[in-house]
Amino acid sequence: MWKTYHTPASIEEALRLLAEHGPEARVIAGGTDLLVELRRGVRQAPVLIDVTRIGGLDGARLDESVIHIGPTVTHNQVVACALLTSRALPLAQACWQVGTPALRNRATVVGNLVTASPANDTITALCALDAFLTLRSVGGERIIPLEGFYQGVRRTDLQPDELVTEIAFPAFQANQRGAFVKLGLRRAHAIALVNAAVVLTSEAGLIARARIALGSVAPTIIRSRAAEEALVGGALTAERIARTADLAALTAAPIDDVRAGAAYRREMVRVLVRRALSALQAGAEGSMSPAAQRSGLPHNPPMLWGHSDGHFPHLGARGLRHSEGGPEPIECTVNGERVAIGDAASKTLLDMLREDLGLTGTKEGCGEGECGACTVWMDGIAVLACLVPAPRAHGTEIVTVEGLARGGELHPVQQAFIDEGAVQCGYCTPGFVMAGANLLAEIPHPTGEQIIAGLSGNLCRCTGYYTIVRAVERAAEVESANGSTPQTLSVP
Repeated sequence: MWKTYHTPASIEEALRLLAEHGPEARVIAGGTDLLVELRRGVRQAPVLIDVTRIGGLDGARLDESVIHIGPTVTHNQVVACALLTSRALPLAQACWQVGTPALRNRATVVGNLVTASPANDTITALCALDAFLTLRSVGGERIIPLEGFYQGVRRTDLQPDELVTEIAFPAFQANQRGAFVKLGLRRAHAIALVNAAVVLTSEAGLIARARIALGSVAPTIIRSRAAEEALVGGALTAERIARTADLAALTAAPIDDVRAGAAYRREMVRVLVRRALSALQAGAEGSMSPAAQRSGLPHNPPMLWGHSDGHFPHLGARGLRHSEGGPEPIECTVNGERVAIGDAASKTLLDMLREDLGLTGTKEGCGEGECGACTVWMDGIAVLACLVPAPRAHGTEIVTVEGLARGGELHPVQQAFIDEGAVQCGYCTPGFVMAGANLLAEIPHPTGEQIIAGLSGNLCRCTGYYTIVRAVERAAEVESANGSTPQTLSVP
């Protein structure tokens, strides 16, 4: 799918590589969109430039009431960040709605923005937050408003030699509140039929400013300025909410497609905007019922980080290069053993594990990050091996389902799957076991809701979820009765 894979150690090195290779190169961070496009032949990219090993790019900070987010911050890192959940709630809510836990561990917010789909959740939230992007190249730097970044469906103003190095937007002040809402066809891994984000600024009990952004109802994310104007100057009453929702629906220009009709989407704009404004009126935007619209942030959401902090280790001072047919082996630790694999530079981690190491427990179910059958741990964090380039594993610690048992004893989750009859056809089982074991390492005594959320990225085509959930519950109960936490592997 690609021929050369660069892993720069600095932004300056990444920019030099972009300038050198031009349109043939693509920046990769999470790769959860890019690898699918490459696999389908939608995009060609002989050269990939991985920026995820550069230090200092995977954090968020507050500087004089402005929040700055680095280009490799993942969706799960946003959800776990107290600064962002307290002072940029719509973004945290949107990130929680993207994909599934293992996918959110790799997918980055900047990557979501650059993909430029009108259904992307974080674009809507950041549009309502009045975000700006910093774009850098070897020739200089420019800062542009997020709304001006988009030129059409999946088209942006990003030049081939440019890198998005920062997202910035004003942090919520005491008189500001906001919410993100979404409608999808399923509870997890759903592309938005419609989404909406609302940010309100109040003064003396009246709405002084309003921003309402709508997604999946036009070629790009749009603002409903007529609806915003209808709110300004008055209190947030039921009548004003209804009028604003009606105006927002009129702003939408959706299409008919296989997921929903235009008329339905327009009506759902009305419903979602009304729902968001009603939640803000009641002061309940941070705890909106997941059963009602699935945008509220749960307490202690499972990230599938195990014992890690959710941040992958960075490189040292020297970058890496892996090329197809080249002499550079991929060196890493797999299930506690050091390995060096040659001629895997253009493969995914999934293919390298199966073809080069013979570890066939990790399955390919979809190849697009939909099913979770390829779940493994990379540096203690659950990831989808089909969406991880093999060179990204260089220098990491990988654990597959074959590496869970220790000293002849199965991992507690493995044993519980047997005891509860949770193994059916068996194809999905390794992915479920890896997700469940990682969940218990992170949250030793999870609630039922946390177990379901932690396993939401894994599909069972035998429809056996009840016994699978019960198996994870049993493993937690057994370990609790033994007075220990679930068995895990240490990661350096």
